[in-house]
Amino acid sequence: MDKRRLTKVLARADRNEIAALSANVQKSHRPIIVKEPAKTLTMIKLRDPVKQGMFYIGEVIVCEAVVEIDSVQGAAVLMGDDLEKVLGMAIIDAAVNLEVFEDLEKLEGLEKEQDNRVKQEYAMTLNTMVNFESMDQEAPDDLAANKKA
Repeated sequence: MDKRRLTKVLARADRNEIAALSANVQKSHRPIIVKEPAKTLTMIKLRDPVKQGMFYIGEVIVCEAVVEIDSVQGAAVLMGDDLEKVLGMAIIDAAVNLEVFEDLEKLEGLEKEQDNRVKQEYAMTLNTMVNFESMDQEAPDDLAANKKA
């Protein structure tokens, strides 16, 4: 599992799921906390869709942590203030970097559950979506009727 995918799954996961996965790692390895979980601010960068330039929309609270297992570091940054979850994420990251993480199947199962949940939410919003094209097609007839009156 690549880093981007791993981070996405861990960030979406529940705190209890992260705690269980990191506890499994801690049964066989002893992580050393390099940087205690702490809150900080970071700037959010977005792309302007018109000019295609980057700009900063503002700051957001994040928490970050760095751990080390057998001289291999793992790090995590998470939007919000869940210090326990970010520490668990860093432990899992270190285990993945060290190639000793044994619960990849569980992570893939979590990913499937998360994807299904996102699809269900998307399907629910589709029912409330407005089709502006159909509204545009009705507009010329309405204008013609108003001019005749």
